Amino acid sequence: MRRFLSIFVAIVATFNVYVAEAQPKQTIITVAVAPENTDWQYECGDDVTFSLTVCKSGIPLKGVEVYYEISEDMMSPHKKGNITLEDGTMQIEAGTMKRPGFLRLRAWATYDGKRYVGTATAGLDIDRIEPTTSAPKDFDEFWAKAIADNNKLEMLPRLELVPEKCTPTVNVYSASFQNLRNGCRMYGTMCVPANIKQGDKLPAILIVPGAGCRARTGYYTEAEQGFVTLELGINHIPTVMDDEIYAQLKAGMMYEYQFYNMDNKDRYVYKGIYVGCARAVDFLAELDFIDANRIGVMGGSQGGALSITTAVLNPKVKCLAVFYPALADLTGYLHGRGGGWPHPFRNGYMATKERIETSRYYDVVNFARKVSVPVFYSYGFNDMTCCPTSTTAAYNAIPTADKERWIVPEIEHWTYPEQNTARSKWMMEQLKK
Repeated sequence: MRRFLSIFVAIVATFNVYVAEAQPKQTIITVAVAPENTDWQYECGDDVTFSLTVCKSGIPLKGVEVYYEISEDMMSPHKKGNITLEDGTMQIEAGTMKRPGFLRLRAWATYDGKRYVGTATAGLDIDRIEPTTSAPKDFDEFWAKAIADNNKLEMLPRLELVPEKCTPTVNVYSASFQNLRNGCRMYGTMCVPANIKQGDKLPAILIVPGAGCRARTGYYTEAEQGFVTLELGINHIPTVMDDEIYAQLKAGMMYEYQFYNMDNKDRYVYKGIYVGCARAVDFLAELDFIDANRIGVMGGSQGGALSITTAVLNPKVKCLAVFYPALADLTGYLHGRGGGWPHPFRNGYMATKERIETSRYYDVVNFARKVSVPVFYSYGFNDMTCCPTSTTAAYNAIPTADKERWIVPEIEHWTYPEQNTARSKWMMEQLKK
């Protein structure tokens, strides 16, 4: 492997990288909703009151018609109605909850024939939210065998320079290795500092992906600061192809891949993904320019889930940073509360005995219970993709005392630039130690 990994080519090219934050677009009309408590948190039994204001360019609008719903996280609304904001603002009594969880107000305002929505979610005794799932007795044995079986497969690593993506400070490679079965490869986009010297041992960051099928453009900023980054794809296809190819795969063969073979724990699609992400750490550790003792993993949504599973399945991981992990407490819906993406058991959908049993082997909560490395963890209360009941349950299950949580209550399934900056800063500080 080392014979073609120790040679680097300095490329002088111009490549501007723009990273767009997946935040909602701003509109002239805003529906501002917020609970009275500034941290959005309460104790069970406390009455929760939300303020509701509809503004145009920041000025409250009078006489606006609003439809609203109040519900527990991801549950059907237990209160709803139509109101008119005579003065442009109103207080709405939402009641309380007897058990730890989240209480949400959603409001839709109609102005000039167009509908606008606002959301706010109060958390009640969130530190007491416990998972509903449990690990099967053979959980450790199942995953030890899965890793051992995958390790029997020759890795056959490859690194191929992608000149058109390189910059004067960062060399970019298409990286791949064999995974799951003969001829099946997992791919990623690797960024390496261009000024690396023979004998250098750099820290590395593995970025595991959110759901979907798309190109992986690479993480340049961290590479410019002396870190090797590998942005992994989990669909076993190259990560540097044209966007049209990914669009066709997403609409075709990769459509709803997250449910493939869920009725069989040995064939569920995430088995190959989980062991593949763990193998990506070994791939990095064997590169002769990487310090195998300084490898971290980070990701959001599906990538948040994969960060946690990878840190448990591969002891080489030194730290992990997580945004709103998916696949957490999937069985929540079977207990009358929100469950994790991809929500297989919502409204009884797919809730067969076989799928419920499979979920126990793959539920991120059962991995979170085994995390032993430092953790950075951030999420919001308004997220209805990876709902806060599920992500909080996963966080509470992490036993290590060395965990840092940053709640940004108003965010949905997106992040602010400040969160991304804080995550990268935390990760790089951990790997400098």
